[in-house]
Amino acid sequence: MTLRSVFRRWMDHYFSDEEAVILLVVLVLGFTAVILFGRMLAPFLTALVVAFLLQGPVSWMERRRMPRLLAVFVVFLAFIGVLLALAFILMPLIWNQLVGLVQEAPRMFASGQQLLDDLQERYPNLVTPDQMQNWIDVAGREVTQLGQRALTLSLASLGNVLTLIVYLILVPILVFFMLKDRDRLVGFTISLLPQRRELMTRIWEEMDDQIANYVRGKFIEIIIVGTVAFFTFAYFGLPYTALLAVVVGLSVLVPYIGAAVTTLPVAAVAGFHFGLTNEFLYVLVAYGVLQALDGNVLSPILFSEAVNIHPVSIILAILFFGGIWGFWGVFFAIPLATLLKALVYAWPRGIKQRHLRESAETHTES
Repeated sequence: MTLRSVFRRWMDHYFSDEEAVILLVVLVLGFTAVILFGRMLAPFLTALVVAFLLQGPVSWMERRRMPRLLAVFVVFLAFIGVLLALAFILMPLIWNQLVGLVQEAPRMFASGQQLLDDLQERYPNLVTPDQMQNWIDVAGREVTQLGQRALTLSLASLGNVLTLIVYLILVPILVFFMLKDRDRLVGFTISLLPQRRELMTRIWEEMDDQIANYVRGKFIEIIIVGTVAFFTFAYFGLPYTALLAVVVGLSVLVPYIGAAVTTLPVAAVAGFHFGLTNEFLYVLVAYGVLQALDGNVLSPILFSEAVNIHPVSIILAILFFGGIWGFWGVFFAIPLATLLKALVYAWPRGIKQRHLRESAETHTES
């Protein structure tokens, strides 16, 4: 069997059906549009995610016989309230703590250098002077880069403020109309698709509930983990509690990796504030318990209906989609991996099943 014949059989298996070719074209065009125009479409995509998130409460109110328009207004007003609280209460607090942390970085660096000196004196065979100097040089470069990034951020603050204003105006408007005119927008989108879309409908039905549950569950997980982290750090008297709580909450977006990476800033702040004391160990133990409860109790409860995907596949999806789309790529890495898995299983199987069904119907009619 030649390579050409193998390739032809592979093409016949996957692309012999017109609907499969159309589905491939739709996927390629969609991914291409997001990759090329993702920055320009960012407010629209953000509003789409938020509307997808808020559709659950709207549907819940509709099932309680509340008029849809009234349900949309109630949910939208709640969303605006949360958005204003984040913009005028939480964000300034986080910004002030971030500025304070940057200002404290030189002192933290000096404290870390003193800690290395103490380790070298206590354990001369474990930590050599060359290793200690290398660590100091690396930490010095990181502190210098942090200062440069802070300076660049301050110089570009005007552009960031303008971008934030655009988001604060456009995103709520888009969210409102996406919720209010959902049926019209969905109908218009469906009208653009070909009449023969059985395969696309099957894949979308398989993915719809899973994506919705994942998005809502992930937001709930961020809020719960961040809130518990805030009160835990505040109980121990740790500085920068709001900033660390936000970092810990957002770390759940990256399974397996986020918890490990977030340990570094938590340990650094606790070590600088408490030193190598029992309080430092208590903070690390409490943080470890929080991550263990999240991974073994909270996540299984929130994502019990999620498709089982191997950890290696999840990490590869995070690296790939995060490299393409940044934050949103990381956030949607698992749903996108689930979509690819559904495509792999449904594409040839769905086409084959439909051909068998059509053959059976033809045989029955004859």
